[in-house]
Amino acid sequence: MSSCCGGDLGVDNALNSVGIRDVARVEELQRAGHLEEDGTVRYVISVPDVHCGACISAIERGLNGLDGVVSARVNLSLKRLTVILDNADRSPAFVLWRLDSLGYKAAPVDLGDLGNAEQKRKSDRLLKALAVAGFAAGNIMLLSVSVWSGASGATRDLFHLISGLIAIPVVAYSGQVFFQSAFRALAARRLNMDVPISLAVILALAMSVYESLNGGAEAYFDAAVTLLFFLLIGRYLDELMRDHARSAVLGLAKMTARGGNVVGPDGASVYTPVDEIEPGMVLRVAPGERIPADGRVVRGASDLDRSLVTGESAPVAVSQNTDVEAGTLNLTGPIDIAVTRKADESFIAEVMQMMEAAENGRGRYVRIADRAAQIYAPAVHLLALFAFLGWMIVTEGDWHASLYTAISVLIITCPCALGLAVPVVHVIGAARLFNRGILMKDGSALERLAEADTAVFDKTGTLTTGTPRIADASIAATDIPAAKALAEHSIHPASRAIAAYFGGSPVADLSQIKEVPGFGVEGVLDGKRVRLGRIDWAKEITNTAGGAVTGSGLAFAREGGAVSGFVLSEALRPEAVEAVAALGENGMGLEVLSGDAAPAVEAIARRTGIDNYRAGVTPAGKIARIKALQSEGHRVLMVGDGLNDAPALAAGHVSMAPASASDIGRMAADFVFTRDTMLSVPFARDISVKAGQLVRQNFGLAILYNVIAVPLAVAGFVTPLIAALAMSGSSIVVVTNSMRLARGGRLLPSLKRHKETAEEGREVVA
Repeated sequence: MSSCCGGDLGVDNALNSVGIRDVARVEELQRAGHLEEDGTVRYVISVPDVHCGACISAIERGLNGLDGVVSARVNLSLKRLTVILDNADRSPAFVLWRLDSLGYKAAPVDLGDLGNAEQKRKSDRLLKALAVAGFAAGNIMLLSVSVWSGASGATRDLFHLISGLIAIPVVAYSGQVFFQSAFRALAARRLNMDVPISLAVILALAMSVYESLNGGAEAYFDAAVTLLFFLLIGRYLDELMRDHARSAVLGLAKMTARGGNVVGPDGASVYTPVDEIEPGMVLRVAPGERIPADGRVVRGASDLDRSLVTGESAPVAVSQNTDVEAGTLNLTGPIDIAVTRKADESFIAEVMQMMEAAENGRGRYVRIADRAAQIYAPAVHLLALFAFLGWMIVTEGDWHASLYTAISVLIITCPCALGLAVPVVHVIGAARLFNRGILMKDGSALERLAEADTAVFDKTGTLTTGTPRIADASIAATDIPAAKALAEHSIHPASRAIAAYFGGSPVADLSQIKEVPGFGVEGVLDGKRVRLGRIDWAKEITNTAGGAVTGSGLAFAREGGAVSGFVLSEALRPEAVEAVAALGENGMGLEVLSGDAAPAVEAIARRTGIDNYRAGVTPAGKIARIKALQSEGHRVLMVGDGLNDAPALAAGHVSMAPASASDIGRMAADFVFTRDTMLSVPFARDISVKAGQLVRQNFGLAILYNVIAVPLAVAGFVTPLIAALAMSGSSIVVVTNSMRLARGGRLLPSLKRHKETAEEGREVVA
């Protein structure tokens, strides 16, 4: 392991560098690491003191250059750091040591807590500091009234003294929010936004003490305390709005179980924390409890509330061999579940990781804000110094007025609005999408989705549900029991469709049933073979080898008899027609790429209103077509679900997949929608377009604020109090503007028209 200064550090040395008292913290973090498929390890660390773009920049630049660190990303709203180390043998101790040296307290994130307890404590401290500062500001203001009214001499000096006795302890207490952050930054030899704020408050207080002790006519105790009061109002409102922005993630975390009852070999159950539950363990889940980890029912039957996964409130019956997801609620009966994945690898953990990553993406807008945050601290101090020197020259040495102007400049030039312009929009956008069952993996994906101008769809499992049905069958009534018996023996989707089609029909007693991979199922009835599967294979045992059979390539045959064909149909995914129409109305090009036969692809394309389609396309062919579109200047949104779609999903400018997609398909996609409706696709794009508009508006507001406020402050037209109000107001305006993305109905107006369209029959003959 390498330290930030170079050289090798063993695990023991790394632990010693953090301190023996922190060994437990390191071990806890190491246990919480998540091993990725490529051998890297992901650690999630709570950093509660992160509160601005400069903090993000300091941490990421401080960690990303270290040996062993693959990447480090800070989530501002959740105040969390995600660090990926190159291998499992590397201790994360040096990461904690580096954070300590940068002046940031760090601790492993409690699974399901998201650092919420620490955040509440911080909000409580802010509120207390705000209350104390407000009470003191009111009293000092009353004392100042007599001075403003003309009190002089000993009376004025007495009121100044009393004001100072109130102000000094209040600033020392309420100002800790800023002073501690500034001290940690300076101790780490860096600057953050709290350094100029602390400097401004201390200078105003020092000026007041100096004037009071020297019998000066003016003191600024009221200005110092009121300034602190308004700064705390801005910081507290900022925290409240960020709490609102991350409410979707915190709400999701509350739905996770903290542990479960593990059934031992003797049948007794022992409560075990969720991070100690391993695959292979058997959990006993009682009615009213949430399932702690993904698994499979091995005993019992019940109804589950799966609304967290599917968005549908109707209970779902589960029994033996049914797969269940973490976070779902057991409603009726006790069940035993064999754990198949650790809690931090479960479906709900995957959802939370996507939500948390919403503002971690480094898109174009985020990079702009990051660069602005990096140059902020040195720029604002230089500007304040130049303002002080300039006013000293203009006023011929009036250091009171010069220092007062410099204080105003220190306060008013704050990059908070610019730093919040992008991440707050991304977090709110992710929450809005999550409420519609759409999971976003990366904030930069939101930008790319807004840029897409061509939508390319896979057919089976994407535009259609992927579950075949029988539209028609030319089979004799006497052959139905045998066909149903063969169908029930196979798990092939077509066989299941046939079994469902025959419903309550009797089942023949067959012998020697066997499944021939790639061909179908064969058995013996009354001494004769019967087959269900591919037409050419079924014909081999019949007297009609050369005859024509109507159907979709699936047939039943009895030895020495005739062949019966089945016509398969596919069901369109709900609202597929409306979704495609909505995308088309927004000017997007539309195309279907499928590996299926031309008639089936043509039927689906015609039904959904897509003119451009290609059939028999291989995975390599899909990538080639996407690259061809990109070479023509198009930015492709790829929507697919299968294992064969994963390369195409990765090749697109941006990609989406349904939750029913293969694991690889979901991993390759930028967005995953958990509900069946295809309206998720245009809804996500509408949100991305609106998010892009809000980000540009936020940049405009932040730039406009600085263009107006900074010259006024340098010119001496802004007092520290007005500067504090303006600085807090700019951040609140930007966050409030971003919150507009959270407003509106369940569907955006452009989609409501299509939702209200009368639905026609959705079955398409394959």
